[in-house]
Amino acid sequence: MNLKHISHLQDYSNCKLFGLAPDNEEIYCFELTNKNGMRVQLTNYGATVTSLKVPATDGKLTDVVLGFDNPEDYIASYNLPSGPYFGTTVGRYAGRISKGRFTLNDKTFQLAGNNNGNALHGGNTGFGQKIWDVTDLTDQSVTFHLISEDLEENYPGELEVFLTYTLTEENELKLEYKATSTEDTIINLTHHSYFNLNGHDSDVLDQEMFIDADTILETNNESIPTGKFTALDSHEFDFRNRKNCPASIDNSFVINSCALMAAQLMSPKNNLKMSVYTDQPSVHIYVGGNCFNILRGKENANYTPISGICFETQNFPDAPNHSHFPNSVLKKGDEYQQTTIYRFENIN
Repeated sequence: MNLKHISHLQDYSNCKLFGLAPDNEEIYCFELTNKNGMRVQLTNYGATVTSLKVPATDGKLTDVVLGFDNPEDYIASYNLPSGPYFGTTVGRYAGRISKGRFTLNDKTFQLAGNNNGNALHGGNTGFGQKIWDVTDLTDQSVTFHLISEDLEENYPGELEVFLTYTLTEENELKLEYKATSTEDTIINLTHHSYFNLNGHDSDVLDQEMFIDADTILETNNESIPTGKFTALDSHEFDFRNRKNCPASIDNSFVINSCALMAAQLMSPKNNLKMSVYTDQPSVHIYVGGNCFNILRGKENANYTPISGICFETQNFPDAPNHSHFPNSVLKKGDEYQQTTIYRFENIN
C-alpha cells in the first residue's frame, strides 16, 4: 500500500488487517467513531462502507447498511451475473452509458458493454474492485486515494481520485470527492450503499421516503435515458409527499435544489431518519435486484431484492451523449469536486 503521511498504518488503533486480495495484496478495514456512539467501518477495497451503526432512541446501535463480513465475499460478489456493489465507490462513470460509447473532442471511445451491451458503473473492473491507498487517517476521517491509468477501461486520461469519509459529531457521514486528469475525460462518481434503517437483516417496504424532485429521467427498456424528462405529478414515483418505499425502482430523480436536502428515508419502527444532502444534479434510487435471493451477508443475514435501498447522488446517466444534460467532462487541469452527506437522527 502507498501510505502517504502514514508511516506505520498497523500502529493505528482504528485500523486492522481485513484480509488478502487474490494477489496477496493486503486489504485493511478502518473504524470511525464519534461522541454519540455512532460507528462507521470501511475498507480500502473499493473505498467501501461495510458497516454503519447508528444509535436509535433506545440507545442500541443499528447497522443500517448491507455488506459482508470478509473481503472474499465482496470480491466474489462481482462474479455474479450483476454485482450488487454493496457500499462501494462507483467510477469512473456511475450509471449507464448507451452502447458503451461516447465522443469527446471529436474522438469516439468504446467502453466495455458490461450491461446488455451498455456500459455500467465504470466497466468490467470499476473503482469498487480496486484496492485504494490511504493518505490520511484520524478517529473520525479517512482519505482514500486511487490512480486510474490512462485508457483503463478505455477512459481517456490518467485520473487521480481522493475520497474523504468524515463522521461528524452531528451523526453525519460526509463524503468529499476530488479528482484531476492528465487529459480531458468524463467522470461521474457515486456511493452505492444499500440502506435499511430497521437493520441490514430486514426489509425496507415499511420505511417511508421523501425525494425533492418534480421530474425523473425518461428511460427506454434498457434503462438508458432518452433525453426527455417525466413529470411526477400523479406518478407512482412522486415522493414529494413521503410514502413507503416501492418494491422495485431504478430511476434517476432530478433534484430541485442542489446543495439542499435531496431525499429522506424514515423508519417509524426504529424512530430513525436519514437525510441526504448533495451538490449533484440527481439522486438515483434503486431497490429490487442484484441479491438473487442467494446472498448471505453480515451475520449470515439472508439478503433479498427488498433488503436495502440505494441513494446514489450523481450526475445523469448517459450525460456524455446528451448535450442538454449537466456537464460530465473533466478538463485537463481542472478539478472535479463532489460532496454528499448522509445525516442520521431520531424522528421528532
